[in-house]
Amino acid sequence: MEFELSRNKEQEKILGILYQALVLIDLKQELDVKQLLMDAYDCDFEDVPLFSQQILVYSLKNLDKITKAFQANMINWTFNRINKLEQALLILSYSHFYYVKDVDKKVVIDVAVKLAKKYLDSTDYKFVNAILDKTLQNA
Repeated sequence: MEFELSRNKEQEKILGILYQALVLIDLKQELDVKQLLMDAYDCDFEDVPLFSQQILVYSLKNLDKITKAFQANMINWTFNRINKLEQALLILSYSHFYYVKDVDKKVVIDVAVKLAKKYLDSTDYKFVNAILDKTLQNA
């Protein structure tokens, strides 16, 4: 089975998977990356789009580094205090920019802002825009 998702739709799907992974980590539950991907795409792991595999693996493998990169750019706030969906969106954007590569910073931020407007509180997109602009520039 081959998936014909647009990159934006794939990023929406990854956002949900990352959110689920962060919740499982927070609850100290077992995390099976392959199973999360297979469940989300309803297929065998080999059929999960490579982009989704890469983003999820790089995000979880480098979670501490990514969290610290965002934390370094937060004033009077901590990364762990923002909601899990917003964390997932920031982690997705960071991983896309630094680990998957071949994407312009403005494109990554634009996609993140669109997802923030769709899934987060009405003004959260401003924070997402600002923190990504600082973090992607400094990391």
